[in-house]
Amino acid sequence: MSIDSSLKVKSALERHRNVLSRAERIELLKEEERWSEGETVMGLPKVSHRKVHTSKKSSEKETETETVTEEAAKE
Repeated sequence: MSIDSSLKVKSALERHRNVLSRAERIELLKEEERWSEGETVMGLPKVSHRKVHTSKKSSEKETETETVTEEAAKE
């Protein structure tokens, strides 16, 4: 019997998650200098977690223009 595609684990962390684990929240608070080692881990303040958009199309266009300029420079 095969496993349903929605139950596969390999791509679980590739998606954007709205909720961070406690360890991830503590790491972000440390980076923002809003948490120190002596504090309790219960009742942590909220941490904004935004989805980062990446565009593959713009990077493809940049590589095309770079190759064209390199070829023109060789000639």
